[in-house]
Amino acid sequence: MKRLLAALLATGFFSSPGWAQDGGVWLQVEALPTLSRAEARARAYAGRFDAVSGYALGTGWYGIALGPYDTTEARRLLGELKSAGAIPGDAFLADGAQFRARFWPVGARGDAPAARTPETAPEPVSDTPAPQQSAPAETGTTAPRETLAEARASEAALDRPARERLQVALRWAGVYAAGIDGAFGAGTRAAMAEWQRQNGYTDTGVLTTTQRAALLAAYDAVLDGLGLDPVTDAQAGIEIALPTALVARGPVKPPFVHYDATGETQARVLLISQPGDARRLAGLYEILQTLEIVPPEGPRGLDRTSFVIEGANDDRVTHVEAQLSDGAIKGFALVWPAGDETRRARLLSEMQSSFKVLPGVLSRADAPADEEQAIDLVSGLQIRTPLRERAGVFVDDGGTVATTAQAVADCGDVAIDGLRGAQVVMQDAASGLALLRPAAPIAPRGVATFQTGVPRIGDKVAVAGFPYGGALSMAAATFGRLADIRGPGGEEDLKRLDLTAQPGDAGGPVLDMGGAVLGLLLDGDRQPGRVLPEGVALALDSDTVLEALGAAGIEARRTEARIDGTVQAVARRAGEMTALVSCWE
Repeated sequence: MKRLLAALLATGFFSSPGWAQDGGVWLQVEALPTLSRAEARARAYAGRFDAVSGYALGTGWYGIALGPYDTTEARRLLGELKSAGAIPGDAFLADGAQFRARFWPVGARGDAPAARTPETAPEPVSDTPAPQQSAPAETGTTAPRETLAEARASEAALDRPARERLQVALRWAGVYAAGIDGAFGAGTRAAMAEWQRQNGYTDTGVLTTTQRAALLAAYDAVLDGLGLDPVTDAQAGIEIALPTALVARGPVKPPFVHYDATGETQARVLLISQPGDARRLAGLYEILQTLEIVPPEGPRGLDRTSFVIEGANDDRVTHVEAQLSDGAIKGFALVWPAGDETRRARLLSEMQSSFKVLPGVLSRADAPADEEQAIDLVSGLQIRTPLRERAGVFVDDGGTVATTAQAVADCGDVAIDGLRGAQVVMQDAASGLALLRPAAPIAPRGVATFQTGVPRIGDKVAVAGFPYGGALSMAAATFGRLADIRGPGGEEDLKRLDLTAQPGDAGGPVLDMGGAVLGLLLDGDRQPGRVLPEGVALALDSDTVLEALGAAGIEARRTEARIDGTVQAVARRAGEMTALVSCWE
């Protein structure tokens, strides 16, 4: 079956067939109850077939169809695709009579031209628009057909906002790219003619009353079910159109007023309101990008009076914008489920055009001192957190860090002390060692000096790391004893410690009481499937680390001196040389 499908694809059988000569039929392959699910499935089909269309079915469902094709070919194709498993087994031939507003491809809007048979051949095209069936009026009658002169006359009666709205709808339909000025010049006329051609009308370049209604109905249909209404939030000092059927006002946690989801659609709106200047605007811009609701991938920009942030991942698309206005920062964030881009883009446009700054601004006094406060929350929003946080040790003045290979395994991005973009220059699973180079030079507070002498079993040692992750700004020291200068299996490149370590300590330096580095703490046992007993830890020997540093062209500091320092001095020295290594998706 896979070979059959591959052969059909290779021959270009599904490539842009155009309208079939006999009017033809479609292969209706799926019907979905929501627009977002239908768009996602249409996108999947479009990755395999070129002739993919999506139409509202007029029953609250959305259909995905291939075609149209000649009837004979369509019947053959239906059987072959079902046999190949390329389309569902319940796919069927459809004449298109049930198709309404078109939602796929994006930008190809308008009703579907009904499939024609030889018995219902098209009428000759004249200089006047072809008759179109409009939605029934309340009396059950059909709108009268307009001549070209009558269409011009009805168009002339439109005020400027109505004319601008038509241009906006034409732009949304993908046929108009010029400015929204209400002036119907050559560009607008060409767009109207193209829309007419796409939707089966005579291309006069002048829309009739019925055609204008059809264009605007398709434009507005995307917003059905959102409950889009103007909302005035006096506390925030903002007026804006919101999808009131999907979100409702929640807690006020400056600088945000939360409008949270009320149903299955995981939509969310934040109104942004706080006193501020250009400096505070820049600070808010940076903070927002650390939030879990703002995916890291996407365009963004900041100037002295405004910023825009876009972020998208497989779960959500987030748009944030804010501006300075009379000593206040006002704006909003729209968080919308991924895969529903048509509605999201239209809703965002409506929110942007309706946004108004009013008197009033949120202050810190508006925030309750409740028990939901947490270090990883900003105004009630979760800060984006890394996959894991481990320790490392600075090995040169440029900020190169040695850590464990496991600390940076499968990371999309690595940060050293919060600075993202670190490069993994070496990663050796056998030894368990990795070397990192920062995205920009770092001037560490301290650099490791490695002990090349042989330590004594039973000596007091310290491990520096981050047992609480990034909650503390400086590494903490944990003290224990050197149990053996070899690993539990006699490994020459390991040292065994009597010490209780936490996951965040892994990769950190193991120091003698003079502050020299004896090795790096590993993430448990290197042997797969073997778990160390409680209170036992392993460290990679300093000689192995030095060998790797030499191979990377790093001349590390060394010593054989034995110094018996205080616990406080060792802890201070450990904190200076230890880096926080963060692994991000």
